[in-house]
Amino acid sequence: MLDIIVLQYDYRIMNKLPLAKRVQILSMLCEGASMRSVSRVADVSINTVTKLLVDAGETCLAMHDELVREVKASKVQCDEIWSFCYAKEKNVAAAKSAPDGAGDLWTWTAIDAETKLMVSYFVGDRSGESAMALIDDLRGRLSNRVQLTTDGHKAYLMAVEEAFGDDVDFAKLVEIYGSAPQGLQVRYSPAEYIGARKERVTSNPHKAHVSTSHVERMNLSIRMQSRRFTRLTNGFSKKLDNHIHALALYFAFYNFVRAHKALRMSPAMASGVSDRLWSMEDIVNRIEVQTAKQMTSGPYKKRAAEISN
Repeated sequence: MLDIIVLQYDYRIMNKLPLAKRVQILSMLCEGASMRSVSRVADVSINTVTKLLVDAGETCLAMHDELVREVKASKVQCDEIWSFCYAKEKNVAAAKSAPDGAGDLWTWTAIDAETKLMVSYFVGDRSGESAMALIDDLRGRLSNRVQLTTDGHKAYLMAVEEAFGDDVDFAKLVEIYGSAPQGLQVRYSPAEYIGARKERVTSNPHKAHVSTSHVERMNLSIRMQSRRFTRLTNGFSKKLDNHIHALALYFAFYNFVRAHKALRMSPAMASGVSDRLWSMEDIVNRIEVQTAKQMTSGPYKKRAAEISN
């Protein structure tokens, strides 16, 4: 009886969207559309888009934690991609009502170079603590010894040693750049790329496989398909939680829903994590299940008890 009351209460306060509309909204968010453009195209309020993103993000975080386990990988590459929340780090002090988490953000990623599976990710700063969070999570998701390649960021050294010890073939690829450009082009032009140096760190990594090309290509996909990472726009995240939710949704879409053109299947299928190609409807259905669980606990249960009395 209590569960029925909970459901009745929830449906009174929420205007539930049709399945096709929710699929449309989430698909557009995964294809680079901003939240306000999604609200205009789907003809729903911005609050509806935000609520659906939060629900989808929480569901996708739980889904990744549950399903991406015992991964059989051989060559894993790690990197970080920059973004910011509310304001860039240098502008936070002067910003009005800056929320917690405002400033520069780094999304740390670990991808299997063969199956292209996003094995692990973490949003934080560029410190050793964030590196440790990523590498420790990565270690817990692997089922076998791997060759690991990172860039020259020093934070990886202690993190890999703490998480793996000697049970990894670890190398770093140190990229070498020349002097930064001068004059009017300095703002948009990177420093000249000269080359890269491969350095063995632990055990016996195969030199030919010391590369970060796949994870750097993943960075490009993130920046192209998430409006929050597009430079020189106002689509950046205003809240840290929404930033994390958007990434969780995108990585679930990337791992399970989108067929990789080179693999002709999803990364989850290629790695054995899934035996089929998912659709966005599958993620929406998981949101339904997750929401149903929440309705039987916490504030929903309390409010249902108040109604019953």
